[in-house]
Amino acid sequence: MKLAAMLAVLLPLAPRPTPAQTTAPRQAVILLLKGTDTLLVERVQRTATGATGVIVGNGMPRISLRYTIAPDQSIPAAEFDVFGPAAAADAAPMQSGAITFRGDSAHLEIRAGGVTRPLHLATRAGALPLMNNDFIAMEQMVRTARARGVRSLTRPLFALAGAATLDGTIELVGADSVRLRIGPSVIEAAVDAAGNISGGRIPAQEVRIIVVTGAEAARVPYGRPDYSAPAGAPYTAEEVSVKTPAGHTLAGTLTRPPSAGRVPAVVTITGSGMQDRDEYIPFAGGVRPFRQIADTLGRRGIAVLRLDDRGAGGSGGDVNGTSADFADDIRAAVAYLRGRADIDPARIALVGHSEGGMIAPMIAASDPRLAAIVLMAGPAFSGREIIDYQTANLVRGDTTIPAGAKDSALRATRAQVDSSAAGSPWLRYFLTYDPLPTARRVRQPVLILQGATDQQVRPVEAERLEATLRGAGNARVTRVTFPDRNHLFLRDPDGFPGRYARLTNPRIDGEVLGTLADWLSTTFTSVR
Repeated sequence: MKLAAMLAVLLPLAPRPTPAQTTAPRQAVILLLKGTDTLLVERVQRTATGATGVIVGNGMPRISLRYTIAPDQSIPAAEFDVFGPAAAADAAPMQSGAITFRGDSAHLEIRAGGVTRPLHLATRAGALPLMNNDFIAMEQMVRTARARGVRSLTRPLFALAGAATLDGTIELVGADSVRLRIGPSVIEAAVDAAGNISGGRIPAQEVRIIVVTGAEAARVPYGRPDYSAPAGAPYTAEEVSVKTPAGHTLAGTLTRPPSAGRVPAVVTITGSGMQDRDEYIPFAGGVRPFRQIADTLGRRGIAVLRLDDRGAGGSGGDVNGTSADFADDIRAAVAYLRGRADIDPARIALVGHSEGGMIAPMIAASDPRLAAIVLMAGPAFSGREIIDYQTANLVRGDTTIPAGAKDSALRATRAQVDSSAAGSPWLRYFLTYDPLPTARRVRQPVLILQGATDQQVRPVEAERLEATLRGAGNARVTRVTFPDRNHLFLRDPDGFPGRYARLTNPRIDGEVLGTLADWLSTTFTSVR
């Protein structure tokens, strides 16, 4: 299984070490309907250790939420971003915030206009964060009540809009139905075996709650992520489907510059975790690396195919695969491009980020027709070495873990990883895979891009990759390390993953993107 949040492996979706995800992530769309009118949509993705939600409505600000979920089903930390009603997919938020619960206190940081304002507010122990029209806290209450074996449970709810603490009471009406009361408001809902809402109503407002799950959720048009070309772009964006030998279909976007002939093309490969085609990362302001790369290359005459990972967005397929299985998905994408009359089959390259930088050499080593590969923070150590480093680094840097408890936290986390590997094909494969033997078989031109402050895949790994490639006889290797860039290639003099949420600029800058575009343009020209 491809982990959505685990120890910040390669691309973390949580700001601190967490147990490995052992069940498939859930993606859902929750619609609030009054009559035939859609009032609001919340798009939710859940793992065992976190949840994200994006709330959209006509003429209303778009709200992005990220929750850290603890083993006891509490939510010790949350982050949010508020965007303008018509904001572009990669626009900077108007306001951002982070909240941490400690005992009976809520510690907030509100960021707006380049200013960060800390707030320390009283609440009650065990409070759950609550955002209007968000159902994640309700689902956590259902899970907690079931775990405790009680029919009714009252929890304090900390309203993020208004910073007030309210009482919420969940009643388990039946095996698959619940009722939530918050003051005078009542929500009646059906729930599945995991505690997720599967439908319901808000009687006082005559509002129905409709839930769509899985790949069908990506096809709900309202509130769907915007993968179109920006206004005035000198390229088009086409929705495409790629069929794989395994039988599932991948959904994606092909951006293509106008040309009467065949154009060169790139396939992007995401990092670890279920990623959409933009490689959208909710924390750190919602960076979308592949959307930026597609825009930059489209303006330079290069087509880009970016895909939702299997099981994510509009893609089907079993998420319980290995990195080698994901490599087969990308091989199918390359074959799809080679079959198009508007793409030059001799000028197709791969751009892989993080785990994608491990997958790209797998494909290049077995496909001599590929023109080139770009490795953005690609690993050179085994997964075991990477996880051991990342875990130790995160525990050392986590100020909420007492100094005397850090060694035991490290031991416990390693034990959790080993235990999870038994049920996770992805993790078993990742822990033992050594990227270097594959790298030695790569003969295509290779560009290695690295952030100097990356604390997930360290600069020494880029150096090791370059030395391995050159040592095996590949002279067409270029390595560029960018000062003050982290694992996401954002400007960050610190680079510590636990502080990504404090970054204020979620855009990769022109130096990184220009280096990538220049190298690809030159490389494609040489193979014409």
